Amino acid sequence: MLLNRYKNLHLIQQLDPVQDHCRIYYLMNGYEFPWDMTRSLEIALMRTYCVPSISKLLNQTGEFTHRPQKRYDDTSIIVGEMIQWGYDSDRGKQALQRMNAIHGRFKIDNDDFLYVLSTFIFDPIRWNARFGWRLMCEQEKLAAFYFWREVGKQMQIQNIPETYEELERYNLAYEHQNFRYSDTNCRVGEATRDLFLSWFPSWMRSFIKPGIYALLDETMLDAFGFPHASPLLRSAMVSLLKIRARLIRLFPPRNHPSFHLDSSIPSYPTGYEIANVGPPENVKRQSSD
Repeated sequence: MLLNRYKNLHLIQQLDPVQDHCRIYYLMNGYEFPWDMTRSLEIALMRTYCVPSISKLLNQTGEFTHRPQKRYDDTSIIVGEMIQWGYDSDRGKQALQRMNAIHGRFKIDNDDFLYVLSTFIFDPIRWNARFGWRLMCEQEKLAAFYFWREVGKQMQIQNIPETYEELERYNLAYEHQNFRYSDTNCRVGEATRDLFLSWFPSWMRSFIKPGIYALLDETMLDAFGFPHASPLLRSAMVSLLKIRARLIRLFPPRNHPSFHLDSSIPSYPTGYEIANVGPPENVKRQSSD
């Protein structure tokens, strides 16, 4: 059974991360790391709110204040459609078109676009290095790069680095230069934290909140103005996630995919049309200046 546990890894290692990146990324998200990819992409999005120019625009739209669950669901749908079906499929193209239409209402700096794109690559890889039931192989890391690089091109993002290593250097340099506290960081961060807490029974939330802080690194906590978790709690959260990884390693491989969109979407209990996903049309162009 343990040999069989790695059957998808063996398949992935036979694929070309340039030509087959959609297939590899599909297997990563649907079969190998579905829970981890979802959690790490949540952290990735939250990380982008540590940049004042990004959080200012998000705060201006009012989506985080008035419709946090729908904002989460809309992002999950657009990203999930591209991951599950491929950005070059009919549904993937619709999702990309819808995303570009939504972004087109706003003035967004190219460097901010590029940074957000980079977090979708590197945050899941870093999460996996800490908490994965197995480490991602080179083909998986490169597939993530080529997948999101192609999405970035179709978003008309300029100056996307040609290599994984160059984009990672950009990601780290951008954070070093742009992560700092602002009131809008705090407001968007608090709205996102409170959304996560709303998924749990009310009696659990006072215990869950410090756990959220324990999963965020110190630069993120400072940028949001959140309290730092105690070293003991941070260590306990890391240990729990590593225990989970060891248990998952003993499970047989999935025979059926598990994608986020296969579950019920709270904001769309009867289903959705991709063309109607996103903020209402009265959320017009706004400047991030």
